[in-house]
Amino acid sequence: MRHEDAAPQSAAAPLARTRSGRVAIEERRRQIFSLLQARERCTVAELAARFHTSLVTIRGDLTALEAGGEVMRTHGGALAVRNSDDLPLAKKQTLHLAEKIRIARIAAAMIRDGEIIILDSGTTTAEIARCLRTMRFDSLTVITNALNVAVLLANVPRLRLIMPGGVLRPSSSSMSGPQAEMALGTLQADRLFLGVDSLDPEVGLMTPDVHEAQLNAQMIRISRQVVAVTDSSKLLRRNLSVIAPISEVDLLITDTDADPDCVESIRAHGVEVLLT
Repeated sequence: MRHEDAAPQSAAAPLARTRSGRVAIEERRRQIFSLLQARERCTVAELAARFHTSLVTIRGDLTALEAGGEVMRTHGGALAVRNSDDLPLAKKQTLHLAEKIRIARIAAAMIRDGEIIILDSGTTTAEIARCLRTMRFDSLTVITNALNVAVLLANVPRLRLIMPGGVLRPSSSSMSGPQAEMALGTLQADRLFLGVDSLDPEVGLMTPDVHEAQLNAQMIRISRQVVAVTDSSKLLRRNLSVIAPISEVDLLITDTDADPDCVESIRAHGVEVLLT
């Protein structure tokens, strides 16, 4: 079930307790999440008072929720993370890192000598770039609109790096806009590795930025194969701008925590799904 479907009033529901009388950890964290969804921001002190526990325990709860991408820590408290939030790249890099690394390794293993690939912006595609730094190619061409990806690959031997230019989007360290779209229109690629902010099988691939959505759509048009790479927290989420319907994707690589019904729905659209 999507987090936004949780009823805000559940935050006030009686707390489930273990036989020893202590609040069950998962139930407390669920109610903390619901409370943040209803109020958007809470402090550690008020949460500790509400749930009759220590500040240290609440900080641990918030750390666990942040690791799952459900809240964003702030000084002395936490904020709710909405599906449409355009989080800074530095914050995204800390979320679901183990899953992103596994996904990246599977994706990098697909790349063959002499290919032309596109690495979209994003933290998972940056992990693919890190994999490429340890691999050996006689020839490889990488097209990217991401500054962080370009920096990672700038000194890799026998790798030709192409950046299409455009207008900088600071939150993702990526370039987009009409200039970037025009530059990509003159190119062709064997394979696109597309980072995904949100994916709903009934709507498609989505991003919070309109210009990035248009650039991603252009990447899809010039690529022979489209590989979406995303951890499972991005599935069954919706966002502002639709990039393309899910049927435009050839392969989705995600982690084993993906909702089974969502995976089956994606496969029903003709998309191969790899779970890692």
